Amino acid sequence: MTRRTPPRPLNVEELFPEVVPLRREAVRLHPRAGRPAPGDSSVGGPLLWPAEEPWRECPRHPGSPMVAVVQLHRADLPDLVPFPEGRDLLQLLWCPLRHEGQWVVPLLHWRTAGEVGEVRPTPEAPADAPYGYVPRPCVVHPELVAEYPSWDLSDELWDALEPRFAQVDQETGWDYQYHLSTAPGIKLGGYPGWSQDAQWPDCPGCGTAMDHLLTVESTEEHGPGQAWTPVEDRDHRWEGAGLSLGDLGGVYVFECRTCPGRPFTHRYDS
Repeated sequence: MTRRTPPRPLNVEELFPEVVPLRREAVRLHPRAGRPAPGDSSVGGPLLWPAEEPWRECPRHPGSPMVAVVQLHRADLPDLVPFPEGRDLLQLLWCPLRHEGQWVVPLLHWRTAGEVGEVRPTPEAPADAPYGYVPRPCVVHPELVAEYPSWDLSDELWDALEPRFAQVDQETGWDYQYHLSTAPGIKLGGYPGWSQDAQWPDCPGCGTAMDHLLTVESTEEHGPGQAWTPVEDRDHRWEGAGLSLGDLGGVYVFECRTCPGRPFTHRYDS
């Protein structure tokens, strides 16, 4: 079944034309509980991991296996994020255990799916992993959507628009930040789903601002109103990835597409 995000309840570009040049596209993954196979795009599912390649362990908890978070085949996605040359599979893992100074330790891995022969079984998550840090196995339903910045608005533009945001909210009940701007959930591209001030990292190699690659958030809805709930899911209960990252926060993965090896980093926002 496809998943279709309903149109924004108000016309963002007519109400706030200043944000039109800042429009970006994102791919919402819409994970739903299922039984993905190692060769499928998935959230929390088994990975297409070569049998001859050791499974990655947490560098801060030796002997503790990382858990599968996201696996995406290029062929399953809109042509939005450029994959590295010769690679067609994105894999994100992280250690779900608590670490001094940070919550998760992620690993971003690009590979060529056709080069994987025998597949290594995906190990079980650590028994002492905190609740909400190991995603439930899910199939995905990628969908391209438009986004507008919220926390990523400059201070000057936010100050100029805030009175109009407040007026629209008072008149319609729709909040720009939660209902009109940035899509929540697990997504590729677009804007990070900040719940606090934006913290874009610079690449330590070249010093330029890194690109947002992936957001992994706890929830697929922001506030009441079901503004972001897919049309197909509005009338019944459904199970997603079951994540609860901090106070319903998220993990945002960034990469540098200029430096060799495409170095990556992340921000954790609780």
